Amino acid sequence: MKVRGIVLACGNAQSPMITDGDRFAVRQVAARPGKAEVDPVVAELGDKRLVVHGTDADLNAVVLRLLRTERLADVPVGFVPADPRSEVARLWGLPTDPGRALDLALSGDADRVPLIRDDVGGVLVGLGSLGPVRGVGYGDDTVVLRGQATRLEVTPDPESGLGLLVHVINKRLFTRKVTTTSARAFQLGCLPVQVNSDGIAHPRPMGKWTWYRHTEELRLVRGL
Repeated sequence: MKVRGIVLACGNAQSPMITDGDRFAVRQVAARPGKAEVDPVVAELGDKRLVVHGTDADLNAVVLRLLRTERLADVPVGFVPADPRSEVARLWGLPTDPGRALDLALSGDADRVPLIRDDVGGVLVGLGSLGPVRGVGYGDDTVVLRGQATRLEVTPDPESGLGLLVHVINKRLFTRKVTTTSARAFQLGCLPVQVNSDGIAHPRPMGKWTWYRHTEELRLVRGL
């Protein structure tokens, strides 16, 4: 049987069933692997697909290397979540059982899904969040925040609409109000706040932040 993919087993996440076999080869890499580990694997892919076994943060790091090496358009990416609470898996309806997720990653169809970037050189493949926050935020030309919010969350749009969804969340003692806006870009000016992208905390609080839809899409394996 022809080897269909190369699995990047990130950090200590490797499942016992994910070992070199007839359908795939395994490369053990660090958590959130960088250029030195990812780029050589991408260079040897040929017509194989790339499978990431790890956390949402690991997938984020690998997709960032595909972006920077201009390989988004031609590399199908499968994902085997190491954490059953994966926001990427929830967003795109991916299985969290390692065996089912690996089968899908190797055999499923690759769909083109929105890839979100930020204005400091990063990407977002699952959930971006910040808060509590006080400031002004725009989804394209629409004001989505003026004042305070308990939390802001941004995700790619699973319906492949404008590109991303902005969720403004306000919690009270017994209630929780969520306002959702679809947009191509979200821009925020605020009092300095901690920003998280796919579980990765930005190194310092930020007084402004932008997430926006990239011109190319990610070829994520999610269909049978």
